[in-house]
Amino acid sequence: MTNTTEFLAQVFKIEELVQYQANAIVSKQILKHNSGNLTFFAFDKDEALSKHSAPYDATVLILDGKVEITLGEKTHTLQKGEFIIMPANIPHALKAIERFKMLLILVRPN
Repeated sequence: MTNTTEFLAQVFKIEELVQYQANAIVSKQILKHNSGNLTFFAFDKDEALSKHSAPYDATVLILDGKVEITLGEKTHTLQKGEFIIMPANIPHALKAIERFKMLLILVRPN
């Protein structure tokens, strides 16, 4: 579990939280609570997460670059400044069209 107290009441520069690495997906979880998580990711071009589902609603906010997100049977292309809400238990997959960074916001119901 991430020690979230080190991150509370701080100002962050998004571009400094996670760095791109060749042929890799990099992540940094900055908040983990019973009510949800905040995790930053950096994907190199062509990196992907295969189809999976989560038991909670999730929001993906694109901070840089461009990604293809398949949610259920529909594919969405998102770029910097856009976000998508992915409902719980709906299979989804991600593929980096170009390298991209995202913030994953996972919210657990009460």
